[in-house]
Amino acid sequence: MHLNPYGEDAVNLAADLVNRPPADPAELAARCREAGLILETPVTETDLTRTRSVLGNWETIVDARDDHERATLLNRMLAEAAAYPRLTDHTGGWHLHYRDPDQSPSAVLTSLIAVGTALHLAGRGMHRLRRCAVPECGLVVADTSRTGRRRYCSTRCANRDAVRRHRARQPARLAV
Repeated sequence: MHLNPYGEDAVNLAADLVNRPPADPAELAARCREAGLILETPVTETDLTRTRSVLGNWETIVDARDDHERATLLNRMLAEAAAYPRLTDHTGGWHLHYRDPDQSPSAVLTSLIAVGTALHLAGRGMHRLRRCAVPECGLVVADTSRTGRRRYCSTRCANRDAVRRHRARQPARLAV
């Protein structure tokens, strides 16, 4: 039974926007549409500024020291984005939206990211949001894997770390 259409897509969109910040309102709108988000009003410069602020707050959730701090920060974001769920059929099929109608794109993104992150973490585990395991990378990893063990933002970083670990073992093996 699939009850959570928001978690994975919303948390992946948030990570993508944090990892590759949009340069202008047109890019923000295009990336939201690519992610499947229907924007009912145009994206403005104000929306871009507000979205950047929301994403900065979201990064504090990513970087939380422990589950309790993460929950506290996320609950604060949820309170700021509070909207009750409602049924809508604007795409031709009935589904839930966690936002008020006629909201600005930045308000829609705030609600979507807050609710999506909460559903993702509650449903999959509080550890499923982190920074890439390669220290010099620093990109956000939204772990939507089946096993919950994703540590890297990309295959490139995973390979880079594997090579680094392999090379670190080489001198010890040659000295024997």
